[in-house]
Amino acid sequence: MKVISPVPTGSGAYILHKLLQENLSDYTLCSYPPLYSLFPPLIYPVGRRLRADIVHTIADYAIFSSRINVPLVTTFHNYYLDENLRPYSSMVQNIHYATDLKWLINLSLKYASRVTTVSHFIEDKIYNDLGYRGEIRVIYNGIDSEIFYPVTNNKFKKQVVVLFAGNLIRRKGANLLPAIAERLDPGIRIRFTTGFRKRVMFRETDNLVNIGCVAYRDMPSLYNTADILLFPTVREGFGLAVAEAMACGLPVIATNCSSMPELIDDNKGGYLCDIGNIEMFAEKINLLAQSSALRQEMGEYNRCKVEQYFTIDRMVREYKELFEEVLATNSL
Repeated sequence: MKVISPVPTGSGAYILHKLLQENLSDYTLCSYPPLYSLFPPLIYPVGRRLRADIVHTIADYAIFSSRINVPLVTTFHNYYLDENLRPYSSMVQNIHYATDLKWLINLSLKYASRVTTVSHFIEDKIYNDLGYRGEIRVIYNGIDSEIFYPVTNNKFKKQVVVLFAGNLIRRKGANLLPAIAERLDPGIRIRFTTGFRKRVMFRETDNLVNIGCVAYRDMPSLYNTADILLFPTVREGFGLAVAEAMACGLPVIATNCSSMPELIDDNKGGYLCDIGNIEMFAEKINLLAQSSALRQEMGEYNRCKVEQYFTIDRMVREYKELFEEVLATNSL
């Protein structure tokens, strides 16, 4: 069973498909620059010379990786056609999402042998927004729990450290950070990454500190310098940073939207807040900051949930079973 996977570098999809390559002997990742999405036909030659029994790629541009008489498995890691994203996207992006991207996604759905998503949130969107009537398999992303694990002796002791990990964009809720920081009790500091988009939209303060772009290999150590993960996203296909932080034993304060309730159990592994509710985010941070015992209890709960639902072994097994089903069906 030879599986070829063309995906863009620097994306969450790349990280997950790379994990599949590392854990499936006949799975080959064929990466391409993200800029290819500006002219998707450039994707067509990627991995084309390699023999493939199955092509597994992202849904947005899967049609350009499809081959005659080779089953296509397409995965939705996100869903940019969501109407709720319009206020957080540029005019050009919104035109792109509503026209050519929607057309390409529908083509991918038409020609795919199997469709998978990384959350039930995206599954519902595909059924309800696009009117898709085929089978959709939900396969949650997997976290390497042997790399992402709690190291309590590395925690800051003098301050309660709140971590924001992600690109500094409005869709991630980065614009809310200054107002949230202003409402925090003394002794609480927010540290934020910039992601690949290094432009910072606000000024640093004593309790709002820029730690720059952090390499993926350094993320486990970063989570273990924090006490709480803050994730005020507007829309998320899965929330890889949330699952990684959970694996490291952190409580999470996130938005009650999209896939977040599938990861975070409110009042057990953290708190879910209303979209854009600055006062609520600050209140929950202050509440958690007051009790190290509560943070530990919620962090341990999250670690257990990751071990139950979000492991690499589970993800790899489910994709392997899916690929075997596809080949068996295709051989009939």
